[in-house]
Amino acid sequence: MTPHGTRTGEDAEDLDVEEVLALVNNSNGTHLPDPAARGEKDSTPTPRKPDTRHRATPWPQARDIAGRAARSATRAARRDPVSVPLDAALGLTLATPLDALTDLPSFDTSAMDGWAVAGPAPWEVRDEGVLAGHTAQAPLTDGEAVPIATGARIPADTTAVLRSEHGRTDDKGRLHATRGVVPGQDIRPRGQECRTGDQLLPVGTLVTPAVLGLAAAAGYDTVTAVPRARAEVLVLGDELLTEGLPHDGLIRDALGPMLPPWLRALGAEVTAVRRVRDDAGALRRAMTTSDADVIITTGGTAAGPVDHVHPTLRRIGAELLVDGVKVRPGHPMLLARITETQHLVGLPGNPLAAVSGLLTLAEPLLRTLAARPAPEPYTLPLRDAVHGHPHDTRLVPVVLRGDQAVPLHYNGPAMLRGIAAADALAVVPPGGARPGQEAELLDLPWASGGIGVCFT
Repeated sequence: MTPHGTRTGEDAEDLDVEEVLALVNNSNGTHLPDPAARGEKDSTPTPRKPDTRHRATPWPQARDIAGRAARSATRAARRDPVSVPLDAALGLTLATPLDALTDLPSFDTSAMDGWAVAGPAPWEVRDEGVLAGHTAQAPLTDGEAVPIATGARIPADTTAVLRSEHGRTDDKGRLHATRGVVPGQDIRPRGQECRTGDQLLPVGTLVTPAVLGLAAAAGYDTVTAVPRARAEVLVLGDELLTEGLPHDGLIRDALGPMLPPWLRALGAEVTAVRRVRDDAGALRRAMTTSDADVIITTGGTAAGPVDHVHPTLRRIGAELLVDGVKVRPGHPMLLARITETQHLVGLPGNPLAAVSGLLTLAEPLLRTLAARPAPEPYTLPLRDAVHGHPHDTRLVPVVLRGDQAVPLHYNGPAMLRGIAAADALAVVPPGGARPGQEAELLDLPWASGGIGVCFT
C-alpha cells in the first residue's frame, strides 16, 4: 500500500480536460475486472489498530488527490464515448465537436411579421400570404408585395421585409411604407449563424439546456459524449430507519434519500443504493460484488467497534489514497483505490460531515471522470465572523446576499438545517475568519444556476 499522502508514477501527472477526453476518444474497451478474480479470502476483519504515524491530509491536497485518482482511472478504463439522445444528454460532456450539419438558417427567412416587398413602393399586394413551414411562393417582381409571417421562407427576388407596423394601404389596396426601407432589412439570410461544417462547440463542452437547443437546431438527434461514471451507494448501519419517526434508539436515514440526487448532480449515474448492516462480512460482499466505478459508503470510517470500512479495505487489498482530511466537519472521510478503475469514497455518517466528504473527495473524482472542467474558484467577504478550528479547514453553510456571504447557524456535523437553506459552503481557514474577510466558496449544485438543477 502506498503510504498516505505520497504519489507515485502516473498518479503524479496532471491531465487537463482535453487529455481526459482524448483518452475517452481513443478507447480500447477495457472493462472493470471481476472483483471475484482478485484472489480474496474470506476472513473476519481484525480491529483497526491505531497508527501513530497517521496524519490527515490537508483539505486542498485531498481534493487534488481525488482528481488525480480519477485521471489514473480514466487512463486505465479508456471508456468508449457514447451516443446519447438529446433528451438524455443534459449534464454530459461532449466527446466530439458539435459541427453544423446544415446552414443556420437553412434558407432566407423573415425576422418579422409584415410584407415581403420587391423594388420601390407602392406595392401591389398578393392575396395569399407566406406562412412558416409552407413552401416558398413564386418570385416577386418589382412593385409587388406578399404578406409574410415571422420564420417564413422569403420569396426569391425580395428586396426587404416591411414590418406590419411600418406599412399602410391606400384606397386602391396598394401598400406604402411609413418609414424608409433598406434592402435586406428584417431578413435573416441563409447561413447567418453558421455554415455547414462550422464548429459550433468544441470537445469538452458541458451539455446545458442551451446546448441541447443548438444541437437540435443544427440537425442533431443525438450527441457523442463522455459516459457517466457509475456510482453505487452503500448505506451502513443497524440504527437507520427508512420511514416513520425515530424511536427506541433508531434514527431516520438522511443520507439514503440525499446522496443519489446529489451524485447525479455531480455527473454520476447511480446504479444502486444498498443498505448494509453493521457486519464486516456483509460489507465485504457488498464492496467486492459492485461493478460501479465509484462506491460511496456512509459511516463506519472511524475506529469504533462496528466501523468496518478500514479493515475491510485492508482485507480486499485496497490502497488508501486519503485517510482522513484536515477539515471540519468530515475529518474521518477517506478515498481508496480498489482496482485501477474502481474507487471508494468513505463518507462519515453524520449528515453535514457526509456533505463535506462529497464536496471534498467525491466532487473532484466524479467531475474528472465526467471530463467536466473544474469550476473557477471565487471568493466573497463574510458578513459575520466565523469561529475556526485551531488546525483544520472548516466548511460552513452560507447564503449569498448581494456581495457578501452570510454564515448560517445549525452547522454542526449532524445537522442538515443549515445546508438545506444554503447557497454555498464557505472555506474557512484554520483559526477562523473575521467579518469582511474574503472566503473561497463552493457552490451547491442546485444554487449555482447551472446544470446541477436537473436531478433526474
